[in-house]
Amino acid sequence: MRAQRIVVLGLGMMGRSIVEGLLRAGHPKKGIAATTRTREGAARLGRELGIAVGTDNAAAAAAADVLIFALKPPKTLEVAAELGAAGAVAPATLVLSIAAGVRSAQLEGALGPRVPVVRAMPNTPCRIGCGTTVLSAGAHARPAHLKTARAVFEPLGRVLELEEKHMDTVTGLSASGPAFIYVILEALADGGVARGLPRKTALEMAAQMVYGAAAMVLRSGEHPAALKDDVTTPAGCTIAGILALEDGKIRSVLSRAVEIASVRAGELASGK
Repeated sequence: MRAQRIVVLGLGMMGRSIVEGLLRAGHPKKGIAATTRTREGAARLGRELGIAVGTDNAAAAAAADVLIFALKPPKTLEVAAELGAAGAVAPATLVLSIAAGVRSAQLEGALGPRVPVVRAMPNTPCRIGCGTTVLSAGAHARPAHLKTARAVFEPLGRVLELEEKHMDTVTGLSASGPAFIYVILEALADGGVARGLPRKTALEMAAQMVYGAAAMVLRSGEHPAALKDDVTTPAGCTIAGILALEDGKIRSVLSRAVEIASVRAGELASGK
């Protein structure tokens, strides 16, 4: 992949994270380019990242081997239509899109019927190399295209592959999920503060506890219920706390949050 020219359209948090991940993985700076809305932003980001950053999407796309849409959903469709009308994307160009709710068929229709498209849904922990990205191949994407997409996102964390029908749910769980965990972390820390802990210490303890618990699930391969039972001794403090959580319907509340976020993900491309 190092011989390929990668162009990122949009340098918001996720677009920048992708560029920084590529650079960490050793992709040459001269092989990466990007675009942003303003000349001032392009100049600043070009200095900060050490890559070529411009404002002309069509010119950048025409020179790309791999073209990454790191734009908001409605903007992704708008720019794709502009590039398609200009004939700026060659059939050999691999298109990756991280836009929630934008179907690969929509991009194929805008860019050209033979253009290979792979949808990707990363989450914000990708910023520190601890994220999850789920890939889904469009109608014209082949195993080699998925391999390239993996190489783009693996420096950012774990990479999974699923059918496109799951992508709205992936968005609701994996992409929105960090925000749900931040709410839980804040609430756990508040409980510690209520019992007299300094807030900074309570936040650090809560964050490290969640980090460690998640690592236990991933590394041990055990079901969370089994790991929970390991901590829950008869008549102990943990079961008392769990019963309080169940009184608050925590399971249904969190599950519903994922469900509602997933439904909303499917609406984003329409601008509703």
